[in-house]
Amino acid sequence: MLVSPAFRRQLEGYGLTTAEILYRMPDHPMLLQTFIWQEHDMFPKFPELRKFLDFWQAKLDGALHSVRVSHQKLIKPCDFKAIHAQFALN
Repeated sequence: MLVSPAFRRQLEGYGLTTAEILYRMPDHPMLLQTFIWQEHDMFPKFPELRKFLDFWQAKLDGALHSVRVSHQKLIKPCDFKAIHAQFALN
């Protein structure tokens, strides 16, 4: 069985990264607009997000105001909780 490239990246440490980007409207710089970016990226350096933000600053007119980032590893140890009960199943 072949492993998908997305699953392989998760094993390498990539996780789902979401960035809320606030930027100034080019025609109305006093107004802020929101853009949501989501991709698999590696914490804490975020190379994919940095590449996207470099592209934004080089090629797009809307000046960046702020970026809020959240990250979640998709593969992590499962939670194990010991309980003090015993159940019999037929």
